[in-house]
Amino acid sequence: MSRVTLAQWQMLAAVVDHGGFARAAEAIHKSPSTLNHAVHKLEEQLGVAVMEPVGRQVRLTEAGELLLRRARQLLENASSLEDVASRLAEGLEAEVVLAVDQIFPPDALARALEAFSAAYPHVRVQLHETVLNGGIEMLYDGGADLVVSGISAQGFLGEPLVRVHFVAVAHPDHPLHRLGRPLDLRDLEQHRQLVVRDSALRQSMDAGWLKAEQRWTVSHLHTSIDMLERGLGFAWIPETRLRQALAEGRLARLPLAAGGSREYPVQLIHRDPDRAGPATHSLAEALKAAVATCPAAEPFEAIE
Repeated sequence: MSRVTLAQWQMLAAVVDHGGFARAAEAIHKSPSTLNHAVHKLEEQLGVAVMEPVGRQVRLTEAGELLLRRARQLLENASSLEDVASRLAEGLEAEVVLAVDQIFPPDALARALEAFSAAYPHVRVQLHETVLNGGIEMLYDGGADLVVSGISAQGFLGEPLVRVHFVAVAHPDHPLHRLGRPLDLRDLEQHRQLVVRDSALRQSMDAGWLKAEQRWTVSHLHTSIDMLERGLGFAWIPETRLRQALAEGRLARLPLAAGGSREYPVQLIHRDPDRAGPATHSLAEALKAAVATCPAAEPFEAIE
């Protein structure tokens, strides 16, 4: 057991912060004699002098400065622990599991998590970056509190969140660009297509145009984009993940006469909105707010 209590460290900190026993006593509603006794008892228990007289005032000794600096960390941790316990007693979740399809705008996701962190700094977040049925499978298995997906989940009501635009792209020096004319889907059949694998373990699916004779399948959009920039194929990619690469000329839109762009609605789905705690609801609101304020995202309300 610790020989010194947190209350003793709190009283020592108050004496230092308020410039003496009398002012500290008034600030924390203790008598000066109580503070004096607490500090002397602390020194006796530690076997170290933490304060020394200087005229009519007292100040920390060198050892006292070191010890109080460490003690403040303990006090902050204790306060944080009590805050977490209080929130848990009110029904706050210790953790929120969020499954987000990789097509969701990354800037909006980062803004949402930043806002959530400010509101609930002690709640852990498990973020799963899913593809196609991956998030829905987690929802069915009870493994996610919130799911952001472009696929509907049977038995769950989703809330429209954002529309994601896909565009067909390749490296500017790719043979498809060198044709120098509008393309049709038959042109694509002769070249390698890069696709992202469904992250579902049991009920994976394919989506979009998949008729190229050559196809490479990867697990993450970042990998697909990296390969595109190396000239290793073509793909349809969310426009929000391409803007810098397009602006800098690392990738270029394929001049397809038709089918060069697609649009997918993305929705927000609660596993159980009635049983969800305040942190889960707060994260859901943060996602909706982030979409509304993120320039790269296109919320449903903005589209007529």
